[in-house]
Amino acid sequence: MTDFQFKDNYSFYDLVDIVRRLRQPDGCPWDREQDHKSIRKNFIEETYEVCEAIDNNDIALLKEELGDVLLQVVFHSQMEAEVGSFDIDDVANDICQKLIIRHPHIFSEAKADNVDQVLDNWDKIKMETKHQQSTSEAINSICKALPALMYAQKVQKKAAKVGFDFETTMQALDKVYEEANEIKDAVEQNDTENAIEELGDLLFATVNVARFIGADSEEALMNASKKFAQRFSLVEKAVLESGKRMSDLTLSELDSLWDEVKIKMS
Repeated sequence: MTDFQFKDNYSFYDLVDIVRRLRQPDGCPWDREQDHKSIRKNFIEETYEVCEAIDNNDIALLKEELGDVLLQVVFHSQMEAEVGSFDIDDVANDICQKLIIRHPHIFSEAKADNVDQVLDNWDKIKMETKHQQSTSEAINSICKALPALMYAQKVQKKAAKVGFDFETTMQALDKVYEEANEIKDAVEQNDTENAIEELGDLLFATVNVARFIGADSEEALMNASKKFAQRFSLVEKAVLESGKRMSDLTLSELDSLWDEVKIKMS
């Protein structure tokens, strides 16, 4: 690697070249051993770290984490370049083609004066280019590797576009109560298998309510989980400061502390 040119500032294609060098026979042993599956989790982790930087409004961290995601894109592309199927330029070409085709209001004569029209055009063109003839095909094409709540939202949204939907938020909420009662019945009957199935239905119905009130169910659950963790931390702190352990208190006593913390945080 003595021919490598060190620079003060590197470009995108410098990154491509560095990854190519790392994958060469005399490159990095770890990088040479990787395949698509072995670094799949890395891709997911890096993507979530970008999301965390966005959530924290940390621009410096965002730049760093976007670089890590970009590395993943280049890494996967380099693997395929080595076997001659495609390279990073092919990846860039395909996304450019997709953007041009799905924005006819920019690159051709189509009209789209608002966001809804843009999204309608996008969905129609997507179905055409993927040769989908029905909503069922569109639903079945939704990525199964998505987090479950996000997947449910997308499934419901596709169905709603063709009118398969509740008319009001209250109707969606009534379905939550219905599913909650069904899981209650299953639990009372000691029917674990049915209880698990009903739990899934309850979660799906809850996602529907989130969609109706304009909430993202993933974000709503994450915020609730963070809130629980913060309140639990304060409860535990109060218990430890009293010279006791959590296990020394009854559930009723812990609930009282929880209510106190809840009031202070509200």
